Amino acid sequence: MASKLKWSPHLSILLLAGMAGISRAGNIAVYWGQDGGEGTLADACNSGLYAYVIVSFLSTFGQGQTPAINLAGHCSDGNCNVFSSDITTCQSNGIKVLLSLGGSSGTYGLSSTEDAQSVATYLWDNFLGGSSPSRPLGDAVLDGIDFDIETGNPAHYDELATLLSQYSAQGKKVYLTAAPQCPYPDASLGPALQTGLFDEVWVQFYNNPQCEYPGGDLQGAWSTWTSSVQVAGSFYLGVPASTAAAGSGYISPADLTSNVLPGVKTTGNYGGIMVWNRSNDVKNSYSSQVKDSV
Repeated sequence: MASKLKWSPHLSILLLAGMAGISRAGNIAVYWGQDGGEGTLADACNSGLYAYVIVSFLSTFGQGQTPAINLAGHCSDGNCNVFSSDITTCQSNGIKVLLSLGGSSGTYGLSSTEDAQSVATYLWDNFLGGSSPSRPLGDAVLDGIDFDIETGNPAHYDELATLLSQYSAQGKKVYLTAAPQCPYPDASLGPALQTGLFDEVWVQFYNNPQCEYPGGDLQGAWSTWTSSVQVAGSFYLGVPASTAAAGSGYISPADLTSNVLPGVKTTGNYGGIMVWNRSNDVKNSYSSQVKDSV
């Protein structure tokens, strides 16, 4: 019979030190909505690949504009309520469905505290737990709001995040997520992220050569992000699903699993990867190739 291991404070310290380097299993988040050929929202959720599906984008809002959703060929005239049943299907499978604000080519911004309040009310009534006769995605209640703000103007997004977070007190939690660029701090989301209100942050490690793999300092940027911003949940490594999905920064599945994730996953607040986007993921089978290693 093997002898029993005697416990000691020194052994505790050794075990804790070892645990600091243990890699962690993660999830995959994906953006859906910018290619009519990528399949339905239910198709994405039924793939078994994702923990989060982010509907993109509410590309027009704020500054006195009438908010408008752009789902690039999935529905016409803003009448996208056909996806209400898809949303409930996703949620019944334990997948969180979020609405993303912004994008790289939208017309949006917040001009004042009152503007932030107006947008928060609109989002609550039309996509979250409120009520409106003109809910663009139907009666289904989304799980939260994603901030993909890329205009360079950070004004009042911290206030919008605070206002949206307060709706959690009315029952169902409103999840807040964000997709900053990898150079730290993010020009558009810096103040908002300092609120500490975001549940998940998927940092875009593409279209920014200085913090991409292999030529830039991805590991250094990851370390900066994960040690400088407080999140309620986790950080995700944002990657393009194919060479066509971004101007630069594509990491092959082999490189991701062998050369990038081993270092990234040792971080205590690692959550997984974010994939841009579902259309390219379908074409390149990216998530299915890396899922077991994430």
